[in-house]
Parts: sequence; C-alpha cells; structure tokens
Amino acid sequence: MANSTIWWLIAGAAIVVELLSGTIYLLLLAGGFAAAAISAHLGFGTVTQLLVAAVVGVVAVLSWYSIQRKRPPPPPTEANRDLNLDIGERVQVEAWNPDGTATVRYRGAQWTVVQRAGHAPSTGEHRVVEVVGSRLVVDKI
Repeated sequence: MANSTIWWLIAGAAIVVELLSGTIYLLLLAGGFAAAAISAHLGFGTVTQLLVAAVVGVVAVLSWYSIQRKRPPPPPTEANRDLNLDIGERVQVEAWNPDGTATVRYRGAQWTVVQRAGHAPSTGEHRVVEVVGSRLVVDKI
C-alpha cells in the first residue's frame, strides 16, 4: 500500500472520529494528514511526510487556539440571549416591595422581578437582562 493511501486513510479516520466527538481539533489534524498525503503524492520521503503532517497540524491547531482566545467570552447562561429568549424583553413594573422585589405579569404568568445590583428600583418599563431561577433581573429603560 502506498504511503499516500495510508495518509488518506488516517485523515479519513480522523474526520470520522471528529464527527463522533464534536471537536474541531481532529479536523485540523486531519488537514495535516491530508498535507502529508499530498507530499507523498509529490514523491517526498517518509520523514518529510511526517514533518509536513506535524507542522501543518500543529500550525492549524495553534492558529485556531489563537483565534478562539481573541474572541470575547460568551455571556453567562443566565444572561445569554441565544439560550434564553426572555433576555431583552420588556416588562412593566407598577410598584416595588420593601424587600426589593416586584411582581409583574409576563407571558401570562406572575413573575418575581428584581433590579440589577447597583441600581435603585423605580417604576415604569424595564428590560430583562438576566433570568436567575424563576426571577427576572431587570434594568430601567
């Protein structure tokens, strides 16, 4: 069996395992294995093929890591609009209780509302910024 065939089989196996595991790193390493297969097609020796696989795979992984590190972290689950569609919705607060909570009607049910820390409670329209358990954390609009 030719070296290029072995490299293509290894790249294919890495892609299959990546699809089963859900990580992108094996896909990046599969790119290194594919580069080694191409170098085998070009007639380079086994040592050169190994070096090409290692260099391309490691550079791809380090590049991906660098890109991911520069991205801002996602907001916590309680405040992530992608996970909780209540974030950003508006509620009308009529009155605040002495303990710093209020009760509002939202989505056909009674909800307990609290003001975000560091903000004074005031009546009027508020925007939901976080959901903690069954409480809506709001900011004044």
